[in-house]
Amino acid sequence: MSLNAAALLEAAEAATRASDYGDDTLPARFALAVDHLNSIGMDKKGEHAAADVCHWLLTSRLQLFADRKRWPVGEEIIDRPMFATGEPRSGTTLMHALMSVDPDARALRFWEVMYPSPPPGTTGPDDPRRARADADWREINAKMPKWLHCHPYNDMLGNGLPEDERTWAFDFRVMTPTAWWRVPMQTLSMGLPTDAAAQYRLHKAMLQQFQYNRPRKYWVLKGFHGFRLKEFFDAYPDASLVWLHRDPVQVAASRTMMMADILDGIVGRIDLKAEAKMHLIMTRASIANTMSNPLVNDKRILHIRYTDFVADPVGTIRHYYEFSGRPFTPAAEAAMRDYLKNNRGDRHGKFHYSTKLLTDIGEDLDALHEEFAPFRARFGVEIEKRG
Repeated sequence: MSLNAAALLEAAEAATRASDYGDDTLPARFALAVDHLNSIGMDKKGEHAAADVCHWLLTSRLQLFADRKRWPVGEEIIDRPMFATGEPRSGTTLMHALMSVDPDARALRFWEVMYPSPPPGTTGPDDPRRARADADWREINAKMPKWLHCHPYNDMLGNGLPEDERTWAFDFRVMTPTAWWRVPMQTLSMGLPTDAAAQYRLHKAMLQQFQYNRPRKYWVLKGFHGFRLKEFFDAYPDASLVWLHRDPVQVAASRTMMMADILDGIVGRIDLKAEAKMHLIMTRASIANTMSNPLVNDKRILHIRYTDFVADPVGTIRHYYEFSGRPFTPAAEAAMRDYLKNNRGDRHGKFHYSTKLLTDIGEDLDALHEEFAPFRARFGVEIEKRG
C-alpha cells in the first residue's frame, strides 16, 4: 500500500464499508499528515509500515462512528470525570495509576483506544483485543526497552493507561510512539492542525464508547490540558482537575532524557543538545501559559505540589477526592497502598537524567531558577536539590 492519501482513504472505506469519519475535515487533515510522512525520506519498509498505521487508524475511526449508529453510544452521560494534569515528569502518571485501581473508577486502557470497536460493553472478558494489544506492547517494550526505566507502567501492556492525547491519534493531529512505533520517524506533537473543541468531542465519543453497556463507574483520566482549558471545561463542565506542579528545571531535563530514550528505539541515537533546547522551549511555553491563563484559577482546579504528592501519594489523592465530592472508600485506599507496595518505580531499572543537559546547551541554572521564580512563588514550588 503506497503513501497516497486518497488511496488510503478509499482502502479504509472499502474495508469497513463506511465513510463517516465524524468530521468532514478529516480527509484534508489526513492528507497533510501523509505529506509529512512522505517528506521524511523513509525507505520502502518504512513507507509500508506508515501506510499500515494509517490504515489501522482510519479504519478504527470509521468503525467507531459506525458503532454510534448501531448502538445508542452517544446517549451516554460522562458524569463528573476526574482528571490529572501537570508538566511532563511531574507525577501525573503515578497519580493516575493509583486512581485507576479504585474499584469504583474507570480509566482508559490501551487495548480500548488501540482497538476501540466494538464497544467493550458488547463483548466479554475474553475479548481478543486484550491479547492483541498485549502483543503490541511486548513489541513496543522490546523496541524501546529504556522507556521502561522512566515509565515502568508500560509493563501493564494492553491494560496500561493511555494519556487523553492518545485518543487524538485517530484525528491525525499528533503522531506519538504508541501509535507510530513501527515507523522510523520522530514523534510529532506539534505542526499538524489542531482544534481543541473538535479534539474533546472525539475524546468524549471514546469515553462514551468504552462506558456503554458497562457497570456505572466514574472516569479517572490524565492528560496535558493546560493549553486547552476553555475547550476542556466546555466539553466537561462538571469535571474536576488536579494540577501537579514541579520545578521547571527538573521538568525540562527529565522530559529531555525520557524522549531521548524513547526515540533511541525508533530512530536511533539523537542529538541530545537539540532535544534539550526543544524541551526547554516547550517547558517555558507551558509555564508561561500556566502563569497567564485566567482559567488556571478556576474553582474546579486543585493545585498540588509535586513534592507533596511524592511525600504522601494516597493522602494527596484523598484530598483530591474530597475536593471533587467523590467518596474515598477504604477499598480504594487499600488498593492504592497495595499498588505502591508492589510496583516500585525502579522495577525495570533506574531512570537517570541530569540538569547537565541544560548546562550543556549554554543555560545557567541560577538564571533559569530566577526566570521561573514567579511560577515557584505562585504555587509554592521549591528548587529541587538533585542532579
